[in-house]
Amino acid sequence: MQKIVCCFGEILLRFSPQLGGEWIKNATMPVFVGGAELNVATALANWNVPVQYTSVLPDNQLSVELKQYIEEKGISADKMPCFGDRIGTYYLPQGADLKNAGVIYDRAHSAFWALAPGKVDWDSILENVSWFHFSAISPALNEDVVDACEEVLKIAKSKGITVSVDLNYRAKLWKYGKQPVEIMPRLAQYCDVIMGNIWAADWLLGIPVDASINPDSTQEEYLAHSIRTAEAIQKQYPQCSVVAHTFRFDAPPKGILYYTTLFTNGQQYVSPTFTIDEVVDKVGSGDCFMGGLIYGLYNEKSSQEVINYAAAAAFGKLNEYGDATKQSVEQVENLLAKFL
Repeated sequence: MQKIVCCFGEILLRFSPQLGGEWIKNATMPVFVGGAELNVATALANWNVPVQYTSVLPDNQLSVELKQYIEEKGISADKMPCFGDRIGTYYLPQGADLKNAGVIYDRAHSAFWALAPGKVDWDSILENVSWFHFSAISPALNEDVVDACEEVLKIAKSKGITVSVDLNYRAKLWKYGKQPVEIMPRLAQYCDVIMGNIWAADWLLGIPVDASINPDSTQEEYLAHSIRTAEAIQKQYPQCSVVAHTFRFDAPPKGILYYTTLFTNGQQYVSPTFTIDEVVDKVGSGDCFMGGLIYGLYNEKSSQEVINYAAAAAFGKLNEYGDATKQSVEQVENLLAKFL
């Protein structure tokens, strides 16, 4: 029986206007189909990992076309629950970062927002699944979605399924009276693989960043802190066997400096350091890194191979326009070879 990776989260439409009023004058605005977990699923499908995507969509023609679009990417979408009234969206100017203040979310009262315990047959969704992936974007919506996330995580663990989480933090989404640190520890306890960075571990899990860490800190200082954070995560969440961190810094005027770490079995593995003078699109780089982690771990690569591939894939995504990567395994490996 083929092992399937299930990526679970909200499908989103990204409207990407060209600022300066051009989108109004030209009566046009690019639209991308995305969502963090769909971006991960797309990467895995590109890399020949059997993957299904589970979200919630309303029962209408747009949803039919979205499912067809997903299936055309080699991603199974035949178990998608349908209820609710609308598809979530967000607006992000071209070339901007999701952490940028310019992002505008429109997700309230979407179909996914209406998710709650008892609404989905998780046993059917998880049939033949060996890996379940979600992110901190989902529990940012409301407490019913949090309860539904915990519902599926409990079932996944009862079935012996590996669980991974991306601690992606979007401050503009946490608007229902709860701070992330009040919610995410409840879900992190079920996770075998936790990905994020040292600051996300602080904001979402309450594992603090040392006061000595600042923009002038050296790479050695960041790497040492990465070990301390990973050890604290594994102490707090004994289920977790792998912790991965990303370090992405602006390199003025338009460049990026990037490296990543993986901590497992008491040892930290560090990727090469990648640099680029100009970025095409920052959106989806972290999702591509998560996809690279799953790809390497799913295929039982060595820890060094896992982190090298994941970092190279994420770095390569910075050169692509749109939410999800189109890179092949060969392209990622060729890019990696330039930095080894």
